[in-house]
Amino acid sequence: MSLLVVGLSHRTAPVGVLERTALTGDSRERLLHASAASATVAEAALLATCNRVELYADVDKFHAGVAELSTLLALHSGVDLDELTAHLYVHYEDRAVHHLFSVACGLDSMVVGEGQILGQIRDALSLAQEEHTAARGLNELFQQALRVGKRAHSETGIDRAGQSLVTFGLEQVAAVSGPVAGKRALVVGAGSMSSLAAATLDRAGVADLVIANRTADRAERLAAGLGARTVAFDKVAAAMAEADLVVSCTGAAGLVIDADQVRDAVRDREAGAPPLALLDLAMPRDVDAAVHAVEGARLVDIESLAGAAADQPGAVDVDAVRGIVAQEVEAFGAAQRAARITPTVVALRTMASDVVLSELDRLDGRLPGLDPKARAEIAQTVRRVVDKLLHAPTVRVKQLAGEPGGASYAEALRELFDLDPAAVEAVSGAPRQEAAPAAKGGAR
Repeated sequence: MSLLVVGLSHRTAPVGVLERTALTGDSRERLLHASAASATVAEAALLATCNRVELYADVDKFHAGVAELSTLLALHSGVDLDELTAHLYVHYEDRAVHHLFSVACGLDSMVVGEGQILGQIRDALSLAQEEHTAARGLNELFQQALRVGKRAHSETGIDRAGQSLVTFGLEQVAAVSGPVAGKRALVVGAGSMSSLAAATLDRAGVADLVIANRTADRAERLAAGLGARTVAFDKVAAAMAEADLVVSCTGAAGLVIDADQVRDAVRDREAGAPPLALLDLAMPRDVDAAVHAVEGARLVDIESLAGAAADQPGAVDVDAVRGIVAQEVEAFGAAQRAARITPTVVALRTMASDVVLSELDRLDGRLPGLDPKARAEIAQTVRRVVDKLLHAPTVRVKQLAGEPGGASYAEALRELFDLDPAAVEAVSGAPRQEAAPAAKGGAR
């Protein structure tokens, strides 16, 4: 597998650009299929969160792959390619593996060490599997990334450095409007992030918790599990007037709460009430950025969180996690390189077995009356000789193949023993020849 990553994140793009590249509705599926349908791509997966959009692909040509994936990201996000290119990063082969493992460990998150990214990586893999754009290569890569992320969290104290974006956001809200405990809270949305926000607020001891969602059933299920109450989605503006804190994270493509609604809510609140705090965790944003200028309101959004996160001190365990990532990347690369030579070794041994059988057939023709026991002993002797001759070089070539540049040893074997490329492909466990048709079929 020749792994290529093309993407952008909070580290390379301003929030305004990330907001415009956010994929909504079925745009993720369309982008996946378009990527898999490319002539340069055998497999594709998409990791899209509020802080990053990344395409992972098994490609046969580096430059063509970069150009194709960049163009597709621009096309499906609606951002001009020239503008988008300024914020894109590209990783290839081991660097791409290193990037994904780092992401899985939370090292590349806005809040370093946060664990939500593991669920998002799992979702990315599930989507690629459901859409038939991922086969053996990306399956193994993403599953290993999940294992590396879990290892980092279990073997180090990275959790002490990290927290969920929800928790970090609520900390920033508390910094500008006081403790959350005792406040009246309104949560807009009932997806994974909103559900986490509601549960976090409940544990923090809010005095009243209200859930609003476009799909009333989902709001009611979430509320029932927390002892909260619900309000119709079209009553959100009115409900804000009765809240001290509003947390919003929906999948809407446009604004859910505008500045005029916030002004009205502030005006209708009780006399002497503290400023209305709003936490917007959505991408694209749910709350109009103009709310920053509304008197009597305090807005904390993704852009605010990005600035605050940049000032957070690094954790002492971050270096330990980086060490785990480096170790896992080396091990994964060695395993992949070793796997590439296996078909060649199998083809070599198959050829040797065929030669033995051919010579035994010739022996039968020349000595038709040979005693069966004698023939069996001769056959066993010939096989032992061949096995001993092949044992040391095949074991050694597998060891060497695990090192950088190991693919050259497979090529040397094929040249020295004049192995038929078709024979190597026939015993190949590599997914490219099998995965490409499945990916293309999914794209249609």
